[in-house]
Amino acid sequence: MLNDILLKIENPNQQVIEEARKHLDSLAKPLGSLGKLEDIAAQVAGIRGMVHPQLHKKCTIIMASDHGIVEEGIACAPPEVTAIQTINILKNLTGICAISNSNGSDIKVVDIGVKVDLNHPELVQRKVRYGTANFAKGPAMEREEAIRGLEIGIEMVRDLVDEGYDLLGTGEMGIGNTSCSSAVYMAFTGSSAEIAVGKGGGITVEAFQLKRKVIKEALALNNPNPEDPLDVLTKVGGLDLIGMAGCFIGAAYYKVPIVIDGFISAAAALAAYRLNPKVKGYMIPSHMSLEPGYIRIMDEIGLEPVLHLDMRLGEGTGCPIAFSIIEAALGVLNNMATFQQAVIDEDHLVDIRKEEPAIQKSSKKEKHL
Repeated sequence: MLNDILLKIENPNQQVIEEARKHLDSLAKPLGSLGKLEDIAAQVAGIRGMVHPQLHKKCTIIMASDHGIVEEGIACAPPEVTAIQTINILKNLTGICAISNSNGSDIKVVDIGVKVDLNHPELVQRKVRYGTANFAKGPAMEREEAIRGLEIGIEMVRDLVDEGYDLLGTGEMGIGNTSCSSAVYMAFTGSSAEIAVGKGGGITVEAFQLKRKVIKEALALNNPNPEDPLDVLTKVGGLDLIGMAGCFIGAAYYKVPIVIDGFISAAAALAAYRLNPKVKGYMIPSHMSLEPGYIRIMDEIGLEPVLHLDMRLGEGTGCPIAFSIIEAALGVLNNMATFQQAVIDEDHLVDIRKEEPAIQKSSKKEKHL
């Protein structure tokens, strides 16, 4: 399924993008004066294949998975927090819930690799394995497991599109996932740990130094092939990252816009981009993550985040905020008047030469008195 879908992905409709830009240029405003809102509006038009697209339902897909690399003592919290926070999201208690509730967007939580069994009526059960292996000691998973993780992301997009969703976001929950994201980025680009590795959720100076060392040694041990994205994901990836990469592929295949959240989501976007560069046209980055590797991934893909909010929570929290920006962009495209429509009718004009202003009348009367 994966290969078939990768081969069938098309670029957004360039003709529609150009028509949307012409319409934006005709609106009653200086050319380009709404900046990125105009870019986003034209992009979504091309994705949906119509100059005036409407968005009806929006959802952030949150992939939950554990990471064996936390055994090395380089994470900000114990691994049990993955399961705890996954359930807390389902209980509507976390940051992504609060922000999503504020703008009417939905959440789908997927257990793609939590190391314990979870039970909640709204949890989507798609477990590939009970957490990844410690990639400091060998590959994180089998190649077939990485493929299955990508296909799960594609299937999630398919199911949501069938339910009427037409704007998607990507989120994650997994203690240790900034480590696998840094490793994936370094494997693809050859970047140094000093550039690519950040403090994640917040670790001590000692743990930060250890994190860099562990990731460098793990890459040397596994020697992932940057020309084979599946090899990179198999050896140093995480299932939450892989599931999100599948979402980006699925969004391109099913022609829906999809939002990149923070660093882990960006690493997933890079993996999808390496599998098929055409997925880029369907991606909209939300915010500039404080993780140092984020902006470099954006440069690698050729994208630019919309917002600068100093956020680094993860969970997909940037996505519902970006949803509002995207909706505003389409509001401009669909509802703003053109110069022709904004011509003022003569009936609404007042000839000031026919009548003196009220303030002048008042001053004459006061002088007469």
